Amino acid sequence: MTDGTGSTIGGVRALLRAEGLVVLGGALFLYADTGRSWWLFAALFLAPDLSMLGYLASPRVGALAYNALHSYVAPLALAGVSRGDGLGFALALIAVAHIGFDRAMGYGLKYSSAFAHTHLGRIGRPPSAASAG
Repeated sequence: MTDGTGSTIGGVRALLRAEGLVVLGGALFLYADTGRSWWLFAALFLAPDLSMLGYLASPRVGALAYNALHSYVAPLALAGVSRGDGLGFALALIAVAHIGFDRAMGYGLKYSSAFAHTHLGRIGRPPSAASAG
């Protein structure tokens, strides 16, 4: 079910957020088995959020950049190419963990209409009547 703007609501939204939490947990579990440094994990965990700099150009560019780095497609492809081993696999797990964390927190893929408009619902404070006029 959506709210009429393409954002998921209700039980489906809760399920998608829970799914993000499970993905985060799975990625952490697998990363621990790679033997890679947790310092590397910590240093790169928030790196996908640099994509938000695209919003300096425009909401459309920002949404495109954000969604490119917050979709499971690229990290899962990297994990596959890495064959579950090496630095590439570790980097893929860091990216997957970040995406899972974001989804669990309610940060979904962005629509070009506004940063706050995501497939998991609106984030942040709703616009006030005073600022809308």
